[in-house]
Amino acid sequence: MKRIGVLTSGGDAPGMNAAVRAVVRKAIYHEIEVMGIYNGYQGLIDGKIVQLDLGSVGDIIQRGGTKLYSARCPEFLTEEGQQKAIAQMKKHGIEGLVVIGGDGSYRGAMALTSKGLPSIGVPGTIDNDIPGTDYTIGFDTALNTVIEAIDKIRDTATSHERTFIIEVMGRDAGDLALWAGLAGGAETIVIPEVQFNLEDILLRLRSGHERGKKHSIIIVSEGVMSANEFSKILKEHIDIEIRVSVLGHIQRGGTPTARDRVLASLFGARAVEMLMEGRGGLAIGMRNHQVVEYSMTEAFQGKRKADLSMYKLSKELSI
Repeated sequence: MKRIGVLTSGGDAPGMNAAVRAVVRKAIYHEIEVMGIYNGYQGLIDGKIVQLDLGSVGDIIQRGGTKLYSARCPEFLTEEGQQKAIAQMKKHGIEGLVVIGGDGSYRGAMALTSKGLPSIGVPGTIDNDIPGTDYTIGFDTALNTVIEAIDKIRDTATSHERTFIIEVMGRDAGDLALWAGLAGGAETIVIPEVQFNLEDILLRLRSGHERGKKHSIIIVSEGVMSANEFSKILKEHIDIEIRVSVLGHIQRGGTPTARDRVLASLFGARAVEMLMEGRGGLAIGMRNHQVVEYSMTEAFQGKRKADLSMYKLSKELSI
């Protein structure tokens, strides 16, 4: 293999740039040319393809977001769109592709592989919701961003003796809320994987108030409902002062942590090795602190399971 391509797709995640850097430098080390595809699959269809050299990825390992940009591309879901993408890859001499993104991005990579253009999936999403890997690129950074916000909000909650409901991202996965809630000492965590018990939450709030506790932190994953909706439900049953904080897209940005930089470097380099071996249709992950590879179909057909022992522990520690 003499020339490969790399693109980022889906929501941006801190560490994507580190993964791009690893792909480019690992490939060049092995005398393979790398074509950077801008704006994801849409850029692949439109031919926004530029050759990357060592300098192209200099000073990006510490930057959040993605140098290659990202965009949604409904056209790529069609046979016509995929044929346009394949034509662009052939035009630019791209023999293999590294796709950095989530399960939706993997579907596109699998489609290209099935049409004879081997593609490798690298997990990049703050949601940590891709089956087959314990961690995704960006999760650790987003988690630390959320924890920092919780710590600051708790200062205000304490000062004004209020209950704060903090809404975090995660789509249909509760990992970000669960990990942040446990690390941030939240009194209540609401995640999609567990049906919340309203009476139990109300009992916790009331018992805390009776023993002199004047403030509480409730973490709600966006996959359950919005923090504003949850606030309305609580206010119908309990007379306490509640404030809502929606963290939004600050969770996606920022300088990637050391963990995310290392994870991205390991994943990006391994993706190049797999293409050099002539393999495609595979995803890379981390299991038990070891880099692993598995079929991409496992990633978009399965479902990531939250660690419910952490959820149980959070309830025990927040009495």
